[in-house]
Amino acid sequence: MSNGFSRREVMAIGGAVASTAALTPLVRARMMPQDMDRDVFAGVVRELRAIVGDEWVFADEASTISYRKSGIPDLRGEHVPSGAVAPANVEQVQAILALANRYRLPLWPISTGKNMGYGMATPASSGQMILDLKRMNRILDFDAELGTILVEPGVTYQQIHDYIEDNDLPYWVDVPTVGPIVSMMGNTLERGVGYTPYGDHFFMQCGMEVVLADGTILKTGMGSIENGNTWQAFKWGYGPYLDGIFTQSNFGIVTKLGMWLMPKPPAYKPFMVRSPNVEDVAAITDTIRPFRMNNLIPNGVLIMGALYQMSMFNRRADLWDGEGVIPLDVIQRHARANDIGMWNTFYALYGTDEIIAAIEPILTAAFEATGADVLTEAEMGGNPYFEHNKTLMRGGMTLEEKGLVRWWGRSGGAVAFAPVAPAKGGETIGQTQLATEIMNKWGFDYAPAYAVGGRELHHIIFLMFDKGDDEHSAKAEQCMEEMITRFGERGWAAYRSSVSTMDLVADQYGAANREVNARIKQALDPNHIIAPGKQGIA
Repeated sequence: MSNGFSRREVMAIGGAVASTAALTPLVRARMMPQDMDRDVFAGVVRELRAIVGDEWVFADEASTISYRKSGIPDLRGEHVPSGAVAPANVEQVQAILALANRYRLPLWPISTGKNMGYGMATPASSGQMILDLKRMNRILDFDAELGTILVEPGVTYQQIHDYIEDNDLPYWVDVPTVGPIVSMMGNTLERGVGYTPYGDHFFMQCGMEVVLADGTILKTGMGSIENGNTWQAFKWGYGPYLDGIFTQSNFGIVTKLGMWLMPKPPAYKPFMVRSPNVEDVAAITDTIRPFRMNNLIPNGVLIMGALYQMSMFNRRADLWDGEGVIPLDVIQRHARANDIGMWNTFYALYGTDEIIAAIEPILTAAFEATGADVLTEAEMGGNPYFEHNKTLMRGGMTLEEKGLVRWWGRSGGAVAFAPVAPAKGGETIGQTQLATEIMNKWGFDYAPAYAVGGRELHHIIFLMFDKGDDEHSAKAEQCMEEMITRFGERGWAAYRSSVSTMDLVADQYGAANREVNARIKQALDPNHIIAPGKQGIA
């Protein structure tokens, strides 16, 4: 734990757990960077103002409220920033890094800070200064022939979508959930995914500019070639491929990112496979896998549980006002009323009308053999649950999944857990059973979804809780720790993590992995000023 406090010491000093909404004296003390007194910090703030301007430094409780909103449990104030600074360009980033090295000021870089379910803008440990890159929000290049784009950190998917529309360009942008407010760079660096054939965002990334801790500017791939013109066209460059070490890490600050965009297809047809029973998830997964492997289904497939879908559009009280978790028969009743199944699988076909007409009956027959209904816009058009995924699978903008954090009302919260497994039916059955057992034990509703790639699947679990209730928040924290631990014992580790569980997840990847990461960190950032604790890397 940061700033010299162990968890036990915090509990002893603070007595009963305290909500960070009303900052306690303990939390205020822990907002300070570790080993830095207030006079030194005040001097640092003055120097930061000289670099970026007074209005772009935030160093008091009132101005940092937005940076403290996380949605995850944080009863002991372990993820409270000391402030925030927002540079306008790379030169200011370099100047801030020089200052941070001089004073040992830890910096937590963010793009837009909308990492929903994983901690939003909050740092891995209290006292870090948020390095908010939102002002660096230019689309620097768009090659309309190659379909490549070069962006700064603050560029959102909405901004790119609007640029494409305004310039009548024949491309789609692949979006994550809540895409309008999310940074393309931020999501890609977390190895996030979307819903079109270009849904593996890091695979579609091509070229980075990275500012290292000492201010060195590194351009990866073909970017360092003098007079080069293939920076966004060829990923690999010459020698070791470095882009990967700057994803989910704290080895540098990425200030430019290249991406490939999907050519707009002549035709697009979305489908929904409606399955009536919880146990159907195994057959669905085994049906999807060969079609993803041979690319007859070209996009990432979502298998969405009924409760996950309903939580986007409803509050919990709309479905259930009884004691305990929502009973299965209640979920089934509401699912039927909304014309959805217990599992609803979404995929799409892209290309020409002739290609779609040839592939559609093959897939329909395979899914109907599992006992499911295969539905199209003809049957489901206008249904909000269908329309949501129809929008995502063509790169459209939607904010509907923000509803997850309002499941318990205005004080709702949500923390995400995304364990990975092979795309096999037995794996989904095992994970579904284990998640149901653990979450129900702690009194939480299990609202699942699976995202099926070529050979792997991500189990998307949003643990929704009442953040305004300290007891409920404490249970959410304990429930999440048990899930990570017990899933890990079965070989199901997460591929990304909330800031509150980064060390726990990192331990599951072994001592050698952590040691190699530590060596790279020491070589590139010997003063450990960039995002200490991110992904368990000090």
